[in-house]
Amino acid sequence: MTLYTTMDSPLGELLLVGEESATASGGTALASLSVPGQKGGATVQDGWTEDAEAFTAITAELRAYFEGSRTSFGIEYAVGRGTDFQRRVWQALEAIPYGTTLSYGEIAARIGASRAAVRSVGTAIGANPLLVVRPCHRVIGASGALTGYSGGLDRKRKLLDLENRHQAA
Repeated sequence: MTLYTTMDSPLGELLLVGEESATASGGTALASLSVPGQKGGATVQDGWTEDAEAFTAITAELRAYFEGSRTSFGIEYAVGRGTDFQRRVWQALEAIPYGTTLSYGEIAARIGASRAAVRSVGTAIGANPLLVVRPCHRVIGASGALTGYSGGLDRKRKLLDLENRHQAA
């Protein structure tokens, strides 16, 4: 069964979509986290069930992250999403430490892809259905410039600033 809820955040109202899971904390595995106006973001579908209580553990972790008291997530993700290449890229994203950034080329190198695969890495990052918790906002251009974020560059900047501010505190 697909469940959803929304929550307020510094990025705007987040749409959380999940699947029931016997192993996830709170009984829900996160399938998608979207921000308003996100390119390719989830939208509520017929047949989904709104259930804020099913996301209590997930929203608690997100609130702690936005408040600066959490630097990583223990959220279980719904499986079966993405190609093998995308999953390798997404796994590399999850290994980027809080408050740091890597370039698209560095992500390509970490997954054993050639420098020529940078564009494919960017496409895989853009398909990440779990903004914030799978930290694609920590990937920047080779020059250090903020590039590509399906939630908008203003939100990418907010997330990086939030992490840098809390890391310095």
